[in-house]
Amino acid sequence: MAFDFNHPKSLPLLPLKPALEWSLILGFGLLCGACLLVKVSAPLRLLYPAGAFLISLVLYTRQPVLYLGFTWWLWFTSAGVRRLVDYQSGWQDPSYILLAPYLATLVAGLTVFKELPTAHRRGSLPFIIAFASVVYGGAIGVINLPIMAVVVKFLDWVVPVIFGCYVYSHWRRYPQFKANLTRVFRWGVLVMGSYGIWQYLVAPAWDSYWIEQTELLTFGRPEPLAIRVFSTMHSNGPFAVTVMAGLILLFNSPGMVSYSASAVGYLSFLLSLTRSAWIGWFFALITFTSALKSSLQLKMVMVIFAMALCALPLTVIEPFSGVISARLETFTAGGSDVSFQERTEKYQEMLGESLSQITGNGLGGSADHIDSAILEMFFSLGWVGTLPYLLGLFTLLFSAFQVTAVRFDPFASASRAIALGVTVQLVFGSVMLGVSGMVLWTFLGMVLAAQKYYRQHPGQVTPDRPPPAAPTRTDITLKI
Repeated sequence: MAFDFNHPKSLPLLPLKPALEWSLILGFGLLCGACLLVKVSAPLRLLYPAGAFLISLVLYTRQPVLYLGFTWWLWFTSAGVRRLVDYQSGWQDPSYILLAPYLATLVAGLTVFKELPTAHRRGSLPFIIAFASVVYGGAIGVINLPIMAVVVKFLDWVVPVIFGCYVYSHWRRYPQFKANLTRVFRWGVLVMGSYGIWQYLVAPAWDSYWIEQTELLTFGRPEPLAIRVFSTMHSNGPFAVTVMAGLILLFNSPGMVSYSASAVGYLSFLLSLTRSAWIGWFFALITFTSALKSSLQLKMVMVIFAMALCALPLTVIEPFSGVISARLETFTAGGSDVSFQERTEKYQEMLGESLSQITGNGLGGSADHIDSAILEMFFSLGWVGTLPYLLGLFTLLFSAFQVTAVRFDPFASASRAIALGVTVQLVFGSVMLGVSGMVLWTFLGMVLAAQKYYRQHPGQVTPDRPPPAAPTRTDITLKI
């Protein structure tokens, strides 16, 4: 049976070919599930990251589309696996389990090194410039700071850039990548949204245990109806950014699964109480719909209306409406918003010091809990590293707004909107790091890949044949 990869609906729900790669993925999932079920989870602290890395290496060399989806599912779920293991086997901080998505994403670094000699000709130079800035920050950090602090921050900074370069370099596979990301985020929003609502209502023991151990007030209280939803992820901020991206993508694939995902996705998104992500979603929605041609805009308005009918009833009933309404009211609170005042005062206090950084302190050298990407950049990279990093980022963003494919390809339009929605949040926090950064750089890479793909297929809105032959093995030949 043949499937049209250009249309997500035509893909089977659970494609089990190629058999070897799917056997590895399913075997990995069953092993983790069995260990947790029989409560012998301590071995997962090493098996989970090691298995994730090895499977990612196989998928990268053999099946790039599966590698893309597998990596994103690791970002969706690894923090939740960590909490279950800690609850069963005792608290461990730092946890090696959290390395799994980073190790999986680092495999794509082979693509970056492949792109280096021809970056200008291939159009990937902005990615390389941003990558070089991060390497610079890491080098300064190694000189000035403890090595472990530098390594942790380096991973947070570098993996999003690497992955963005990876998806862009695979522009020939744009239709398959588009279908895969649509499916992954559709099911991801459904799973994470459903768990997030349950987390809010029940406060599972493992989540409560984790909140108690971290002693961080930003997660709320470890009791029912008092948690700021973070679902299967590490905190409410990255969860909200990730779900924001998924909610925008859902507009492209209407159907029962998407409508169900919208209902639980929007409710959990609101229960995260993350105002910056709400603002980002608003900008993304406006950008997404305004870019489409008029016929697609009308269709999209109908889809938005249908999804609103699914989601709104849940947000206006208790026990959800009270906490959501209270958070929404803070947008008009102005000077009476304590959180806003504290952030403003801290920003004003640290801005002058950050702008005086010429070479920077290196990655890991910024103050804790900085609620601004600008401060984080200047403290970590200084002027020397920040300017090239921003040059690379905003060159890509500017290029994304020159993409004409957004007029007829809703996914390309959604990708650009998501990238902008994350970018506007740089004022409120360091969303260029970790999973939030993955969202930003992945969808920047996708919208630019769309433009390059359609240039090679003029006149084809949804090409009806497979993309040009692309290497099915590793992107780089390793000679020993």
